[in-house]
Amino acid sequence: MNRTFDIAIVGGGIVGAATAYKLQLAYPDKSIAIIEKEKALANHQTGNNSGVIHSGIYYKPGSFKAKNCVEGRRELVQFAKDYHINHDICGKVIVATDKSELEHLELIKNRGIENGVEGIESITTEQIREIEPFCKGIAGIRVGCTGIIDFRATTEKFGELLEAKNESSKVLLDHRVIAVSQTNDHTLLKTSKGDIEAKKVIYCGGLQADRLAKKDGVKLDMAILGFRGDYYELSEEGKHKVKNLIYPVPNPKFPFLGVHFTRMTDGSVECGPNAVFVFKREGYKKTDFDLKDTLEATTFAGTWKFFGKHWRYGLEEYRRAFSKKLFLSQLQRLIPELKMEDLAHERAGVRAMALSETGDMIDDFKIEYGRDSIHVLNAPSPAATACLSIANEIVEMAKKHFYS
Repeated sequence: MNRTFDIAIVGGGIVGAATAYKLQLAYPDKSIAIIEKEKALANHQTGNNSGVIHSGIYYKPGSFKAKNCVEGRRELVQFAKDYHINHDICGKVIVATDKSELEHLELIKNRGIENGVEGIESITTEQIREIEPFCKGIAGIRVGCTGIIDFRATTEKFGELLEAKNESSKVLLDHRVIAVSQTNDHTLLKTSKGDIEAKKVIYCGGLQADRLAKKDGVKLDMAILGFRGDYYELSEEGKHKVKNLIYPVPNPKFPFLGVHFTRMTDGSVECGPNAVFVFKREGYKKTDFDLKDTLEATTFAGTWKFFGKHWRYGLEEYRRAFSKKLFLSQLQRLIPELKMEDLAHERAGVRAMALSETGDMIDDFKIEYGRDSIHVLNAPSPAATACLSIANEIVEMAKKHFYS
């Protein structure tokens, strides 16, 4: 098998796969490889999130998040239609349960309008009940263009199309990048399945983004921390209490949207996630621990500054993580009639949070250049929704940095 490529994409999540697909469209004669350390694409953040096509309503106007989410959503929906990816533009409601949330609810609505999000309308208590009969709130917003999608299937389709468009392009699974070295005209990627040469490399490492950047000799002023999000699936008896998507008004101090209810594309309904610091970067169990991951996180100066600022919030999240009763209590703010027996199977996802040396969360997308490389250092939610728009940005960066 060919082990030399024009471009290698390290990381087989949805951003990496979308980037490979878009690059192949832009450069049909170039051989492109997706190099993924797991045995399947989309095995971490992409495949373990809540499957929501975000509208773009939350994000600061003018930010990359806002621009790429709105543009990316429209392109993603069209892609799903073209390639028969399971999806549904079902709309969602954002619900205020307390008067203290009304000001931020209005801010969110105005942001959405400024960002060009279509289908936004304020709704009353009565209208909330009409849309979601079991939901209780004093005011809300309905966002008609929000939807749900199978992100794993989307990522796999990008990989299929990559290989179909150029027989020299490959998806290489179970290839963990161990080391990176430079020659005059190539980058040598030492992997767990042998060496791979590439003229140019784009790193879309997600939870491993900072480590890959260091392997490539990029100096960083940030680190990746992992935060686990726990979800419960509603039981057969309980899932009728949610029609589509129900979100709270998020805490403006954090990039998390709060525990919410999501009808998935398979008809199941999930509720969550919370957000708790993990002691293993790819740890999906509550007791997972890795010494290297823990030492790296706790010896980074920004970690302790972050904890110092937000310890109360973090403590509450940990309490809910280990108490189903407290988790239920949070959910009952939106659906008071929810019962303990309505919470059935539990699962988790882990998201990468980029943290500066000052202990501040890097909330927007962050992409930087190496010598013959591009590094996607931070691609938080709504990166899955925005994947095609982010990929378009990376293609333009590649044209300037690699081929100008």
